[in-house]
Amino acid sequence: MHGTVEEKIKSPVDRRKFLYVLGWGFIGVFLTTIFGAITRFFFPRTILEPPTRYKIGFPAQYTTGVSERLKKQFRIWIVREADKLYVVEAKCTHLGCTPNWLASEGKFKCPCHGSGFTPDGINIEGPAPRPLERFRVSLADDGQIMVDEGIRFRGERSEWEKPGAFLKV
Repeated sequence: MHGTVEEKIKSPVDRRKFLYVLGWGFIGVFLTTIFGAITRFFFPRTILEPPTRYKIGFPAQYTTGVSERLKKQFRIWIVREADKLYVVEAKCTHLGCTPNWLASEGKFKCPCHGSGFTPDGINIEGPAPRPLERFRVSLADDGQIMVDEGIRFRGERSEWEKPGAFLKV
């Protein structure tokens, strides 16, 4: 009715074999995970970062005032005055938020905590402890403006008048 005696005797053995294989399978997966993690520990993790030097175009492309053309791509503003051009990092010195350029008010305003900065980067309101930073700027061989984010100039250290902090135009 329910099967022969031989089938009833084989049934527990098949379950035991199944559980035996399943148990060793779990142990195998566990050991493979452990050895994989140990092996991964000995290989360096490579971080691919964007280049710190790049060209942003020719000086003639920038008119007097603040250009937000590269704010999303490089997180910078290009500020051109009558006789010079400089690149300001679009990062608030309070907590690192990205301020907005308010052309009607003539200032940068941080949306996070209300810090305000003049077009040249001086902090005039809010909790920002110091002025915005500037990047090194120079002319490349082809006449384009080259920005080097690896070299920074800080206003509170009187570095904005150093060579490389601005480009005479």
